[in-house]
Amino acid sequence: MAEEVILLGILVSTFGMRVRIVMEEKGIEYEYKEENMLDKSPLLLQSNPVHKMVPVLIHNGKPICESVIILQYIDEVWKDKSPNLLPSDPYRRSQARFWVDFVDKKIYDSGKRILMTKGEVQEEAKEEMIESLKILEVELGDKLYFGGETFGFLDIAILPYYCWFFSYESCGGFSIEAECPKLMTWVQRCKEKESVTKSLADPQKVYDYVLKLQKLAG
Repeated sequence: MAEEVILLGILVSTFGMRVRIVMEEKGIEYEYKEENMLDKSPLLLQSNPVHKMVPVLIHNGKPICESVIILQYIDEVWKDKSPNLLPSDPYRRSQARFWVDFVDKKIYDSGKRILMTKGEVQEEAKEEMIESLKILEVELGDKLYFGGETFGFLDIAILPYYCWFFSYESCGGFSIEAECPKLMTWVQRCKEKESVTKSLADPQKVYDYVLKLQKLAG
């Protein structure tokens, strides 16, 4: 019996892009369903009744929510499909999880304030964003990827934020490439992978989505 794998998401979602990259990396066939977050489908509301957010992976009728949990689930369930995303060493695995948590707290939060505020609050958020990205640059160091020689869990978790850089820069009036050139070199290296180019959203479409959010927020 064939497995049923469904992914609920929106194309511009940082968190949904993570899951799509992993599915492409492992060659997992799935059905993608685009959600309208202003008119959420009964399937989404039933599958994620607590947060009512995407992405949601539905595997043989069972929903898995939250992108980082989904990535780890995929790595465990389809462990026979290479590559394995998380390091086998427990310490290195803990460090990968630490940095994903850092990104989702620092980059996501400061990014949201850059997009949705003005004045002093926005300036503070911009400074926090640049500081956080510089910290990531230090962690990357001279490695090809965050995990070392191979593209992995941490790269997949961080990379989709790149699609929002244009929006951050346009709203905040700064250049991430000027501030963090090494990070942007890493982005270009990752974009050479087919799994990445097939899964990342167009930064212009992300910006159009941001403009709609701003309009709704008044």
